[in-house]
Amino acid sequence: MIEDLRIMALLDWLRHDLLMTIASCEPASSDASFRRYFRVEGPEGRFVVMDAPPERENVAAFIKVNRLLKGAGVHVPEIFAQNPEDGFLLLEDFGSHDFLSRVSPESAEWLYREALDALFRLQTGTSISACGLPVYDHALLARELGIFDEWFLGRWLDVEMPAKVRESLHEKLIASALEQPRICVHRDYHSRNLMILEADSPGVLDFQDAVVGPVTYDLVSLLRDCYVAWPERRVDDWMSGYYRRLLGARLIDCSLERFRRWFDWMGMQRHLKAIGIFARLNLRDGKPGYLKDIPRTLNYVLAQADAYPEFAEFGDFLRTQVLPLQETAA
Repeated sequence: MIEDLRIMALLDWLRHDLLMTIASCEPASSDASFRRYFRVEGPEGRFVVMDAPPERENVAAFIKVNRLLKGAGVHVPEIFAQNPEDGFLLLEDFGSHDFLSRVSPESAEWLYREALDALFRLQTGTSISACGLPVYDHALLARELGIFDEWFLGRWLDVEMPAKVRESLHEKLIASALEQPRICVHRDYHSRNLMILEADSPGVLDFQDAVVGPVTYDLVSLLRDCYVAWPERRVDDWMSGYYRRLLGARLIDCSLERFRRWFDWMGMQRHLKAIGIFARLNLRDGKPGYLKDIPRTLNYVLAQADAYPEFAEFGDFLRTQVLPLQETAA
């Protein structure tokens, strides 16, 4: 009933405040938050309307980051009208073709070239001193790692990581993130949030949680995507090429080996958080669809635990206690 009332309020805003004629209103998409999107059509054209309950979502942050990214040359949806008090935005419609639905081994090279170009514009065109974004600090990194401990290990599998292993893991991953150069971080830069457009592709979505944080975060989010995996050699080629671009832009001043370790360890932090969120979406929000992405995401974590001796104990814990339970739970 509450959802119906919000749709009624949304249509009332469009029809009576914006004086639009709405011929159709259909669900466009939903995401892992409380936001919903509807595609509306009428004589004025086709648009997407965001429904973001103010008590749950920060519409002001979406508007602010939209302006920042547009200023950096990133193609984000045009905001045609806004009603932040009720949590409604009238947006440009980017269509329904995201990278995930269209990418293939053959198309990946040009799609990822466009995605990396857009990421480079985001990182070089946003001033971290003037953007006013929150900082990806120690507390936030630790809180995100805690999502894995609480929701995936504790509530989904009913297992606890040994305190010594957990403390060592958290300490190393957080220290690695904090020692990296800081830039603007989209924070969810992956195949589901990049739209294929006829012009000025990709269209970039879901940017409202942007922060000032580690230089490798969005890169590993894109190249070691929770929703699609690429051969590691290809990932390393993309990563190395982007490293050279960052070096040329003087955003970094480090060896490729050090950058690779930042990239790998940042991926572990992000993937552990994502696994915890997937479990939480199922247990708390009744969205089981993300459970199928846990094995792929966990494989990324295991690969890095095997690659770095610093995480040997954590890798042993995953293989002996977590994998058997995960296979049963799945």
